[in-house]
Formats: sequence, C-alpha cells, structure tokens
Amino acid sequence: MSNPSEHTIADFTGRILQPRASAAAVPAAAAHSMPRAKPYLYLFVFGLWFVSLWWFHPRLASLLDMAQTPFAWCALAFFIVFTEVAWLYACFNLGVLVFSTLYRFRHGATYRVAPALPAVPPAVAILYTTCNDFVEASVASCVAQDYPGFKVYILDDSADPAFKAGVDAFAAKHPERVRVVRRADRRGFKAGNINHALAHAAIDEPFFALADADEILPTDFLARLVPHLLADARCGFVQANHQANPATAGALAASLGPGINIHWRWYHPLRNRYGFVMLLGHGAVLRRQAWSDIGGFPELVSEDLAFALRIRAHGWHGHFADDVICYEDFPEDVRAFRVRHMKWTRGTCEFLVKEMPRALRSRRIPLVEKLDVLLPTMNLPLSLFYFLFVIDANLVLTSLFSQPAPVTVALGGAEFVLPTLALHPGFNAVHGADFFAITLATLLSPILCFMLDLWRTPLKLFRFLCQSTALYGALGPLSCLGVACYLATGKAVFHVTADRSRAAGADRSRAAAADATPRRWAARWRTQARQLLAGSHPDHAVVQGFEVLCGIVFGFMCLMLFQVSFLGLALAFLFLPILHRVGWDHPVMRRLVYLPFILVLAGLLLGGTALMGMQTMMFGFGFHF
Repeated sequence: MSNPSEHTIADFTGRILQPRASAAAVPAAAAHSMPRAKPYLYLFVFGLWFVSLWWFHPRLASLLDMAQTPFAWCALAFFIVFTEVAWLYACFNLGVLVFSTLYRFRHGATYRVAPALPAVPPAVAILYTTCNDFVEASVASCVAQDYPGFKVYILDDSADPAFKAGVDAFAAKHPERVRVVRRADRRGFKAGNINHALAHAAIDEPFFALADADEILPTDFLARLVPHLLADARCGFVQANHQANPATAGALAASLGPGINIHWRWYHPLRNRYGFVMLLGHGAVLRRQAWSDIGGFPELVSEDLAFALRIRAHGWHGHFADDVICYEDFPEDVRAFRVRHMKWTRGTCEFLVKEMPRALRSRRIPLVEKLDVLLPTMNLPLSLFYFLFVIDANLVLTSLFSQPAPVTVALGGAEFVLPTLALHPGFNAVHGADFFAITLATLLSPILCFMLDLWRTPLKLFRFLCQSTALYGALGPLSCLGVACYLATGKAVFHVTADRSRAAGADRSRAAAADATPRRWAARWRTQARQLLAGSHPDHAVVQGFEVLCGIVFGFMCLMLFQVSFLGLALAFLFLPILHRVGWDHPVMRRLVYLPFILVLAGLLLGGTALMGMQTMMFGFGFHF
C-alpha cells in the first residue's frame, strides 16, 4: 500500500479537483461556527486519575522493594505501570458516562437544530462502496432518498462475477439515478475507491455522502443532514447515528446487536461539545471543499478518522447528528466479527503510526480534541501490552514471588491435594477495601453504559454480559497478534468482513499443501508465514492455534493460583476460535458461552470475602488487570 500524502488525488488524472458547481449553487452559510471543545470532560478524567495515583501509587510502588534482581524489578514495574494505565481508562469511561448524561439533558437539543432546506438544495453524490458484499436493500435505501438533486454512485471493487452482475442488474433498473464506477485496481483500499470516484465520476456535486455495503439509510437522511452543512460554513462533515439493523438474521446479531445501539448513544453525541467528532466512514455527508483542501482521503485502512483529523488541521470540523439514525448489519457470524476486528486492530495501529504524530504537532487542533482521539484509539494497540501484562502477572511474577502451598479438598470420604501457589507476603500491600473498589471500578467501567440501559431487565442484562464476555472479552490474543504482525510488517490490510473468498482461498491452500510433495513443503511453509505476517487473518490455523494455546496455558495458571475471574477469560480465549468454526448457535457452545462471565462474577464475589477477613488467592495481584 502506498504511503498517504497531501497529493494523493493529483496522481489520478492531474485535473484540478474543485467542484464544478458554482458558488451560487450553495446557499450562503451562516456566520456562526461550532464552538471549540470544552475541556471539562478531560479535566474530570485526569483529575480523577491523579487523585487515584496520589492515593494508591505509594502502595503499588512498595512492591518494588521485593525485587532482588533487575529483571524482577522490571517485571514489577511493568505490572505497576499497566495497572495505573488501566485506571486511566476506567476514569475515561466513568467521565464519558457523567458528561454524556450532562450533554443529553442540558445541551443535546441545541446541537440538533438545523434550518430547513432551501428551495433549490445543493446536489449530493451518494457514494455506495462495495467489494464482494453488495446488498441490494442497502443501495435501494440510497435511491429512495426524499431529496431533490442527488445521484447514487456504486463504487464497485468486487472481483466476484456474481456480485458484479448483481450491481449491474440493479443499476439497469434505475438508469436515471444510479451509475456504476469501477477502476482498474484496488489501490488505496476504500479510500482509493472513494478518491477515484470523486476525481472521475462524481465531479459536479458540492456535497457527497458515504454509505457502506450493508447500511440502510432513512429516507430523510440527506434532507436532515445537508442543512447542518449549509448552516455552518466551516462544518466539513455531518455524521449520523447508527443502530444495529433489527432485520439482520442470525443468532449473533440478535444476541449482541443491541450493544451497538447503546455504545453509539453514550459515547458519540457528547463529542459535539466535549471532544473530537469522528468521521466513522459511513452514514455521513461531507463537503467536497474539505476533501479537496487536504488532497483527498488518506490511503489508509482507517481513512475516515485520518480524514477527520486532517481537515481539522485545515480549520474544518465535524458534527454528530444523534437524531438521524441509520441501520448497519452486525457481523453475521463469529468469523465475520473476528475478521472485522483484525481489520480495525491493524488499521488503528497504522493510523497511530502514520497520522497521529502529524495531528499532535498541529497547532490548529486543540489539546482536548487530540486527547479525545488518542485515548480511544490507543485501546486496541494496548492489547499487546495487556497480553504481556497477563504473562507478567500470571507467569513471570508467579515464578519469581511464590512458593508451593498445597490445598486439601475433602469431597465425601475422599481428599484431593491441589498443588497451588502462595504469593509473597509483600503483595498484601495491594489488598484492602479501597484496592478492591478501584479494581472493581476498572473491571466494570467499560460495561457500565450497558448496565445503566438494561438494569430494568436483569435477565436480559445478565444474558448480554455473558455473551459479550465470551466474544469481546476473548479478543486479547487475536488483538495481540494483529498488533505484533503490524509492528513486524508496518502494513495494515483492509479485510472485507462479508467477503468469503479469503476463506475459500485458505481451504484451497490447505488442500494443495496436503497434496504437495515433501520437497515443496518448505516453500509452502514460507508462503504461509508471509501470509500470516501480512494479514494475520483469523482464518489462519496459526492464529487459531495461538488462541487455543493461550486459553490452555493461562487456564492452567489460573487453577494454580485460584484466579477464578481470570479463569473465565482463559476459557473465553479457548472458546473463541471454536466459535469461529462451529458458529454462535451451536447447541453446546450456546450454553458454554455463559461460563466465562459466571466465573468472572464468582471471582468478584470471592474477592469480596477478603473484606470480611477471608483472604482468597484470586484477590491477589493477578486480579488487578
């Protein structure tokens, strides 16, 4: 993939990329503009974090007194630093809940106000992107817009003849409204596809909308978003809200789709006032002039966030319209979910390496907005350090600071001796009611928004938490591999979630390898290794084998240390690649997915017994992740 530059678009044809529509075609914008982000959210977050460090850090730092070697000191220091970083994210999640509530009740209505459309509204190009995942109902929602003067461009990067035929058949039904745009190569992933269309096909419209292959737009999508752009001359894009498509078939979507609705509702609207409004790549209307000013979409996997940051540095800003709701499909199965997650993981790493330094140096992007981009996007790359933390806490520190402490279990007339380990007494410094409270807050903070929305239906809440733990809580090893492979190659790959051609290709490769002669095995192994590093695709046997190994090794260590909560996550590590193969609605796995969260909950309850003088091993250092 080529390195993004400010002159990406000029490489297409050399033409001047300015909209052909005259200035008179766009109604004069009002003089006011969006206020700069208020710093109160991040003052709250870092203030709470600094108080936590002031209270807890001295006791954590006292653990270093146990170190007898430089290696032991480094292992303890890494444990301390990562624990305190985890507290920062807990403070961030708590701050989002507090300020999202404040925004909803005090400011939300203010940011929904937009004037009516003028008598002759500006032309809009709807860019529908697809790559072997064409959904007719989605593009039909683009055609059905209640808005004069728009055209739908199907940007078809498909290689599968069946999908190409479907695109052409749909376009033939709507010749006056739909145009198909194809290109000679897939340079630049989705960003390159959009840039190509805006340079060669959709060249007259001053505004353009982005729609994903599985997205359903409301009929008033354009009519309600375009006025925001007309009302503010420096608004570069308006991002609509999203919910999981209730019409999506499949057990996985039914189980976890509602979580998408809750997350969008809590985490995105408040950015209008307290943070950085992110372009999320679909369900948005953009201003061509902003696109032109930065030379087009950066050719990255995370082209949407990179675009929003670059135009911010050029004086534009975004707006989140939480009252305009589009539908998007939740991944149809666990495999598709994992493919999407790998794309996000490596794409986020690429964004942080190639775009974030530029943004941090920019004097036109306020510090508050930089923080609002950096904290959420660092979450995925930090999964590598979380994985190292798990190894450090459960293997390294255990081997350095523990001794055998067999436990005898009597069942009826029989006795069993469990070869467990006891930690060094120095770890008693991190026991106590206050440490238990901050650990509990750290564990629960990412799911508090779901608890607040679903507490009136406790069974539904319990089921959602169990199922989401089995899926989201098990992504650690997969994320770790994605980050490590990106660091090894410096490349991200745009895996198409609904594209099954990669799976079919993997099956053919395995079949060919089975038929190969021994003399060609070495070459095939080298090819497989390159494929692993290049894409770290969840279909790869090594990726799945690594996850299974993590589940087994960490599960064994949890039994040795009575780490009941983490035993639940270790089982989730083991279950996830199995779900990849057998499916979410497998009759046995459908019941087993409840076990990880039940063990996490049991561990929390056991940890609470320490407050009553009944010390348990699980309330040791490994619990403070």
